[in-house]
Amino acid sequence: MRTNTIGAKYLMIGVVLAAFVAVLVAVVRATPAPVVQGAALIQPVFALVVLTVIVALTMAAYRNVALIRGAVSERYFRTYTADSPAEWVERPARAYMNLLELPVLFYVVCLLMLATGRFDSVQVSLAWVFVVARTVHAFIHIAFNYVPLRFAAFVAGVATLAVMWTRFAAQNLS
Repeated sequence: MRTNTIGAKYLMIGVVLAAFVAVLVAVVRATPAPVVQGAALIQPVFALVVLTVIVALTMAAYRNVALIRGAVSERYFRTYTADSPAEWVERPARAYMNLLELPVLFYVVCLLMLATGRFDSVQVSLAWVFVVARTVHAFIHIAFNYVPLRFAAFVAGVATLAVMWTRFAAQNLS
């Protein structure tokens, strides 16, 4: 019974994500894209850096509170092999690690767009969608960690990043 419930949740999320991707592709194909200034693309990059710093500070706060309360030993943070802390202590650390993984591809495509000067308002909008998806993902991960919803935010970011890279490649490899 539980497997069916989980399957139904993921099916629902899959349908919503498919609709999200379809709308994303339709907007990208239908929207005339005026050229914009570099500052417009730097803003979402800066916003993602700020999010990463906020999550890093949250991680430090959670870990220190756990140490002070005795919920985790200092030895754990020295070796990461024993005395695993409660799950709430490590959620911000996992969210922080996530912000250092997939976003690398975001930073690279944004730097390439800035270096070549080949981007438009659609790319800037997609950059903001990616930042929002990563913000939602981090919030879900730290606040209540509901995996199907967190997965949906993750896939929304991946799909947005894929569209950004595809558009960049099409604009520069043709």
